[in-house]
Amino acid sequence: HDCLSTQFGGEPMSYTRFSIARQTDGDNSHVEMKLSADDEEGGEIGRPEHLHATMPPPRRNGKTLCFLIMAAVLLLLIGFLIGYLSYRGRMQNVSRCLDGSGKCEMTPTASYLSDDDETEEEEVPGPRVLYWPDLRAMLSDKLSAVQLEANLRQRESKTSFEAGKVEDETTASYIHDQFTSFRLDEVWNDEHYIKLQDKGSSNNQVSTEQDGVEEVLESPNAYVAYSKSGTVAGKPVHVNYGLKDDFEKIRNLGVSMNGTIVIFRAGKITLAEKVANAREEGAAGALMYLDPSEYKYTGKLVPFAHAHLGTGDPFTPGFPSFNHTQFPPVESSGLPRIPVQTISAEAAGKLFSKMDGHACLLEWKSGIMGCKVTVSPTSKMTVKLTVNNVMVDRKILNIFGAIKGFEEPDRYVVIGAQRDSWGPGAAKAGVGTAILLELARVISDMVKKDGYKPRRSIIFASWSAGEFGAVGATEWLEGYSTSLHAKAFTYINLDAAVLGSNHMKISASPLLYSLLERTMKGVKDPTKDSGSLYNRVGSDWMDKVVSLDLDNAAFPFLAYSGIPVVSFGFCNKDEEYAFLGTTGDTVMNLRKIDKLYALMRAAAEVAGQVALRLTHDHELFLDFDRYSEELLSFQERFLSFDEEVKALGLTLNWLFFARGDFQRAADALRKDIANSDRENRIVRRALNDRMMKVEYDFLSPFLSPKDAPFRHIFFGKGSHTLPSLLENLKQLKDNKDSVDVNVLKEQLALVTWTIKGAANALVGDIWNTDNEF
Repeated sequence: HDCLSTQFGGEPMSYTRFSIARQTDGDNSHVEMKLSADDEEGGEIGRPEHLHATMPPPRRNGKTLCFLIMAAVLLLLIGFLIGYLSYRGRMQNVSRCLDGSGKCEMTPTASYLSDDDETEEEEVPGPRVLYWPDLRAMLSDKLSAVQLEANLRQRESKTSFEAGKVEDETTASYIHDQFTSFRLDEVWNDEHYIKLQDKGSSNNQVSTEQDGVEEVLESPNAYVAYSKSGTVAGKPVHVNYGLKDDFEKIRNLGVSMNGTIVIFRAGKITLAEKVANAREEGAAGALMYLDPSEYKYTGKLVPFAHAHLGTGDPFTPGFPSFNHTQFPPVESSGLPRIPVQTISAEAAGKLFSKMDGHACLLEWKSGIMGCKVTVSPTSKMTVKLTVNNVMVDRKILNIFGAIKGFEEPDRYVVIGAQRDSWGPGAAKAGVGTAILLELARVISDMVKKDGYKPRRSIIFASWSAGEFGAVGATEWLEGYSTSLHAKAFTYINLDAAVLGSNHMKISASPLLYSLLERTMKGVKDPTKDSGSLYNRVGSDWMDKVVSLDLDNAAFPFLAYSGIPVVSFGFCNKDEEYAFLGTTGDTVMNLRKIDKLYALMRAAAEVAGQVALRLTHDHELFLDFDRYSEELLSFQERFLSFDEEVKALGLTLNWLFFARGDFQRAADALRKDIANSDRENRIVRRALNDRMMKVEYDFLSPFLSPKDAPFRHIFFGKGSHTLPSLLENLKQLKDNKDSVDVNVLKEQLALVTWTIKGAANALVGDIWNTDNEF
């Protein structure tokens, strides 16, 4: 009986190969010894020849040999463990700075994984290793307010940059040349052929008619894209911001809106959403103005806008607008179908002075004296609206530049900004484009001159036709939808990054909350002598995150493609930037913002740090645990409707169980990450891919992207979303008969199985999924 068998309780085998394997239950101390019958070291384990003369009696041979082998095994194992742990201790160090101060050593950016199996630990001369604090300091040192100012000056002395027209194409060519001069690894254009709406040969017109007499109120140069062309007339009805609650208040006053010309002030929601609400009420047409209480010094200005309730080319919904593509004869259901026009506050004041009905509600706090809701029942006064817009075919260009990653070039962060504008567009498009160019210059310089080697790629994108509803960005997403969700893992939006100075507006995917907070702690507040941006926004900033609207280019990335996004900017609290979307959006007016270029530099630093961190770290800085918290928050709100749901013979339990499954899946992934070998590229990539897919897995797979393009159950548009379900449950509590039970059943099924699917995907391998509720 062999001693090895006696000691280890198994069949005798030679122990010649060892590896350290971590258990998935979190026990990092477990050592697995791989057994092999063959000897891979090339020599036989035996007795040395010079010991033959002193060998003990033959009966002791087996016992001595046994202890010699055991001693050798233990020595090899101890040596291997010491070497391995020493190697990990040197190479891992600290993976993140917990306080954001940068006063700790971070993971090096240079690849430390070699293709051979060298065992010697020699110090090899080479370029200095860059750690995260080095990168952050380098980015801050290289960003130049002077260069940002020079970039912004490109918008001076220009009156318009309309998509597909000469100034837009000239700017596109300039950006392409700049990307090339920065020596980006790749620079290219994407052409799209789209349908846009332009104003006709004569301006649109708004007038009043009474007793056969017509009086022109205004014939503005601005227009609303995708409005229905034609002439309509009806009684005027003012509905404040055009929110659903505003329409309900007007109905409660006994005012019918069927066949009327609805008037609303800008703000709160997009014009497209206001028009959609007006259509539901049966309005014949719609007007919008800038109220002086929020948009100061704009009495005579008329904003440009679009009325498409969606993004992209509304005449190729769900399809990319490439020149060679064949399209079915369809139109987006989000087109307004009624004439729409914007007017000045001055013209709105004239119109109110002719109305003799209800005064505006005090809570509206209108900035126009004599604000009225409508005309009296006996009044004969009507408003006439004539829209002459025409459809045109345009070629637009998206411009791209890329810095390729050194380890995973097929994984990338996209940084983008809208280039076109109806007017000068200094704030709307100029600031974002200036920051985009500066980030491309600086980060490329860090790679080409300072030895930075990003693990993953960074793509810089300049979009066209953003004014018409993120058309350029959406068409790109539609064109490459099958691959982008698996490769692009974050979109950083730079549009309108500076609209004021005393406040910050942040919109982001929950996956990026932690990274954004860490970043803000490391960027100085440019409006103060000390303190960071985090000190400005406060510890409760996540409670104030603003939902993305349809006009934000980040929206289709998140709601259509399932790519995490961040969109942020400086603004003035409770005050809109007055000139946005008007001919007054000039560099001269923009310069009235205190410390404009310092604010632009701070915005660039935030965007740059987010991009660098996501392409630098081994582990993607995507906090999937945040979605567990978001789901729990919805569950707490749903609980108050449990009795009403049970009364219909339904239950919320399945939805709650699915949430629990996601929580357990998130815990399992966190444990897998903690127990993984971070030096193993294959393992690291597999774990990062699981994190990348979290956002995409919240796109409901049970809906057609063509019929319901914004399928995200948190941030999409439609009855399949969690906010829509919550709204329906509130309606159920208020009026049981007003709720369609079948619709409620479908809503519950869609969100439940989408969450369950996201949980299964997060777990990873199919055999690890929990198929029981």
